[in-house]
Amino acid sequence: MLLNLESVPHFYKNYVKQIEETDLIQALRISGHRMLELVHFIKEEKADYRYADGKWSIRELLCHVIDAERIFAYRALTFARNDKTNLPGFEENEYAAQANASGRSLKKIADEMAHLRVSTIDMFEGFTPDMLARKGSANKNEISVVSFGFIIAGHETHHRKILMERYLSAK
Repeated sequence: MLLNLESVPHFYKNYVKQIEETDLIQALRISGHRMLELVHFIKEEKADYRYADGKWSIRELLCHVIDAERIFAYRALTFARNDKTNLPGFEENEYAAQANASGRSLKKIADEMAHLRVSTIDMFEGFTPDMLARKGSANKNEISVVSFGFIIAGHETHHRKILMERYLSAK
């Protein structure tokens, strides 16, 4: 199923625009592969690096990506199952503060990211075209199931670029 960018809420459009693939499953596979390739490149001693005061550490950023994927996948599942519950937003900074990022190695975080992506892909592969087209309300925005798949890939791509530009290019 193709994604109509006009149907994506404004807040998420920048994420979705970063995805070149038109096939959702391919987009999820490629973004996941690229992120894991980068994470495996990062040395453990750099895991707590922050490029500025008040910014997340590399570990915290990666845990945020994991949390967001789980939340977006739950929203997709809810709407795919035709549940009409209005789903709330989430406070990403509060989640990040409670993620126990500093208590986990980069390897463990990377393993979790890999397992989660396999599960996310399995879930989206199980959706019918009708399920992918279903919509619901999350954080006061109407959004489709297929949009969440592209948002997951785009959100991860967005943060991979931030890792490369602001964290890993620092001297």
